[in-house]
Amino acid sequence: MTEKLQKVLANQGLGSRREMERWIEQGRVSVNGTLATLGDRVDETGQIRVDGHLLSRQTEQPVCRVLMYNKPEGELCSRHDPEGRDTVFDRLPAIRMGRWIAVGRLDMNTSGLLLFTNDGELANRLMHPKCEVEREYAVRVFGDVTHQTLNTLKKGVQLEDGEAKFLSISGKVAPPSSEEESMNRWFNVTLKEGRNREVRRLWESQGVQVSRLIRVKYGPMDLQKRLPQGAWVELGLEDVNSLRDIVQLPEETQTMVDVRQGKLDHARLSRMRRSVKKHKVRKENGGVKKRVARTPKR
Repeated sequence: MTEKLQKVLANQGLGSRREMERWIEQGRVSVNGTLATLGDRVDETGQIRVDGHLLSRQTEQPVCRVLMYNKPEGELCSRHDPEGRDTVFDRLPAIRMGRWIAVGRLDMNTSGLLLFTNDGELANRLMHPKCEVEREYAVRVFGDVTHQTLNTLKKGVQLEDGEAKFLSISGKVAPPSSEEESMNRWFNVTLKEGRNREVRRLWESQGVQVSRLIRVKYGPMDLQKRLPQGAWVELGLEDVNSLRDIVQLPEETQTMVDVRQGKLDHARLSRMRRSVKKHKVRKENGGVKKRVARTPKR
């Protein structure tokens, strides 16, 4: 039996299907000595090389794992940054098989819920528009927001990459001619896709400026309110399977989470905060050392 090459690569934990498709397009993948192209299929005997290195295909199916991360503003959703800026991957735990795959992206100035998994198929389905997984954001906006504004945003707006709209908007509109009419106001919005800066662009299309944006929910997963910024928690089996269920994947039967660690008690929260603080100090000290090293001798 053959499978699509990008699916095989994703199932090996190398990344999401979309990322694997980009690798194939970039000429990084070959099969049986021939440069791969999109649409190629492989069987169990096919020799796959990535960047010239033979892929040792895992016969053991790894346990599906999911992390919930509370992203702070200022971090990039990139695995590496040439300028040495903080990325969302910096503090994730080591993983024995495969690697962590970000489920979608948040831009540098957006904070909140970001999911990671080692299951490429789960990541692909959670991100794919056809699965229509809802995302919810808390957004603070500055400008005149009327009931007509909200109706327009729910009905649909033509953006440069196609029509977009919010499924729901909750929040209070300031009374007409009140002093609060142009002040910062908070709304919660939901949508079923994750195009680049879509939430910001929708509001901006109505002449309203987004001053803060926080993702608070992805599918059935709410951001845990006590989870510190820059910290992560691994989801238990029930939560993992709730994500798998909404994208029609079979249930996972194993977990690496100790059920005794399920609650974010005071002691665990304190350890998380200390860990985040230590990481920041190390980054700052590393940055100082780099700047000192680059200073030319007089």
